[in-house]
Amino acid sequence: MEMERSSPAPSPVEVPRFFVCPISLEVMRDPVTLSSGITYDRDSIERWVFTDGHGDCPVTKLPLGAGELQEPTPNHTLRRLIQSWCAAHALERFPTPRPPVDADRVAAILDAAARATKRSGGGGRPDEEDLLAALAELADTVNESDRNRRCVEAAPGAVEFLVSVLKNRAAAASSPSSVSQEESTSPEEAALSVLHSLKPSEETMKRLLDSSDDLIDALASVLRWPSHRARTQGMHLLKAALAAAHPSRLATASADLIEAVVGVVAAGRAAPAVPPPPPKAVKLALHVLCRLCPWGRNRIKAVEAGAMSALIELLLDQGCGNGVTSGKRAGELAAVAIDHLCGCAEGRQELVSHPAGLAAVARAATRLSSSPAGTESAVRALHAVARHAATPAVLQEMLAVGVVARLLFLVQAGAAGDRPRERAREMLRMHAKVWRGSPCLASHLASSYPC
Repeated sequence: MEMERSSPAPSPVEVPRFFVCPISLEVMRDPVTLSSGITYDRDSIERWVFTDGHGDCPVTKLPLGAGELQEPTPNHTLRRLIQSWCAAHALERFPTPRPPVDADRVAAILDAAARATKRSGGGGRPDEEDLLAALAELADTVNESDRNRRCVEAAPGAVEFLVSVLKNRAAAASSPSSVSQEESTSPEEAALSVLHSLKPSEETMKRLLDSSDDLIDALASVLRWPSHRARTQGMHLLKAALAAAHPSRLATASADLIEAVVGVVAAGRAAPAVPPPPPKAVKLALHVLCRLCPWGRNRIKAVEAGAMSALIELLLDQGCGNGVTSGKRAGELAAVAIDHLCGCAEGRQELVSHPAGLAAVARAATRLSSSPAGTESAVRALHAVARHAATPAVLQEMLAVGVVARLLFLVQAGAAGDRPRERAREMLRMHAKVWRGSPCLASHLASSYPC
């Protein structure tokens, strides 16, 4: 019986090399040609110029003119050849790209959204639908290309309008029951999404911060929304805003803002009715907390908001392999924040008052050995306690929970760096009379106690 012959596998289609973008090495969807004579895919060359900050041709290294940096010349002939080739080989045909948006079109969208906002003062549903439609068109425009994103950001009043939508609805949005659930979209969530997609530059952030506090206030309210996506987007924007803020503004952060950030770090422990935020949002909140706590009375505000307890619980969860922020980076950021809080008496008191506070920080000092910043921060926090809050009860607790043994380990191992080792040695010498002769200290550790 003659066996059936299997049909040979189809040979792969060879792509003409001039169809391939020199940057992405993929078939071009929207080819554009520069003055150097080299053709690139629009997304790739715009990313090269505007995201990576280059001002030359990637292949020839020739400098590019200001005009073609803003709008490279479309290569319509090559695009039609690529589309015909895709059709001839039964491949997915790339759609004809839409023309880039211009300033007039952005102004028209913003005008429609502004009119809908003014009319919706009475709560009319049709007006809210008009506002959502305008915001949806704005979102599609921003997500279409980097050029569109830059055009919308540069449009007069565009970013300010988006912030105003958040600000005007902040009171209603702060209540979880009044904000739509994650599967639906409200105008404030749509405005937040567009603002996040815009990725406002540092210059834009500075302009917003110089004009008013609306952006910071609006983002503080966003951090209390029940939507996971909204809180993460809000933390992204808040981190960018504080990175552009002047130190004087950081030093006068409101208690409401710090309380909202601490609430995200606490991962819903303080408010069980609110769903816990995703790990990315918590790590962003740790970054923001580390940015705020070195300034002014922000440490005290953070302690009063429960930051020390939330940070210690985060370290404990990480040590057990649980929690939403597993990973050494989160532990490092928590140690840095604890170090900042120990710069005030209230922070040190909260640390020693927590049943597992000293033990968690001491464990972080040795577990974060591959993270110099985390180890140094944890040791510095213990040093602040040993110097400024060393009551007899605290010294005995440091001995009983293993803090002294871990300090000895840091001195002996030497892997943590010179500064943490020197601080550990200083603490051991500082309280040698209490710790050296204790029966709780193992003999092999006592023999190595620094003189």
